Amino acid sequence: MKRLALGCATLGLLAGCASTSDLENTQQQLNQVSAQTSARMTQIETKLSNDKLLDMVNQLDGLKAQVAKLSGEVEVLNYNLQSTQKRQDDLYTDLDGRLSKLEGGGVKTAASGTAVAPAVAANASQPAGASAQTSPDFDKALNLLRQRNFPDAISALDQYIKQNQGDPQVADAMFWEGVAHTALKHYDAAIEIQRRFVDQYPANVHAPDALRNIAACQLELSQNDEAKATLKRLIKLYPKSPAAAKAKQMLKKI
Repeated sequence: MKRLALGCATLGLLAGCASTSDLENTQQQLNQVSAQTSARMTQIETKLSNDKLLDMVNQLDGLKAQVAKLSGEVEVLNYNLQSTQKRQDDLYTDLDGRLSKLEGGGVKTAASGTAVAPAVAANASQPAGASAQTSPDFDKALNLLRQRNFPDAISALDQYIKQNQGDPQVADAMFWEGVAHTALKHYDAAIEIQRRFVDQYPANVHAPDALRNIAACQLELSQNDEAKATLKRLIKLYPKSPAAAKAKQMLKKI
């Protein structure tokens, strides 16, 4: 019996030792797996962090590129705005100068008579005919211009032109109607009227200025090529006129 009890005790001890060894091995394996998992998680977190950082850098670069593009566009718009404003200031300063002369009675109305050939008009910087005394209706229209009442002036001038076909002052009425349309920024109408005026009365004292006004209106409509052609035509037809000298300056700015 003593021998049996001793054997059982020995077997129990051996079994206990085996269980402790297995537990230690298992614990070691768990520790290794935990360490590997932790290392892997660290790698994943590092990669995710780097990817996010790279994405943020790419987004920042993209935003910088957009800002640079927008800044360039703003600079171009500012330049175009300044150029347009300068051109408009020049145009309306010129219009004010003409109207100021009209207010002071310094503008002569010319009797155009029959249109002459461009070759004759080329040197014309003075009226082709003698000065004519203004009619009451025409003078009324001019007074509206002097008052800067452009809508009513246009109506009065248009009515005068329709009712007085053949009157020498119709030519001047057409010119001033074009000027009034320009003052109201009716550029297409101004071009059409002053183009007819130049075609019908090329020797009129206002013909060079009418061509220059056409070019100015074309510039306001961004018709740069047409404006260049108009200015070159002005210089060719009226080389000695003050308008031709101004046309040369305008060409340099286009």
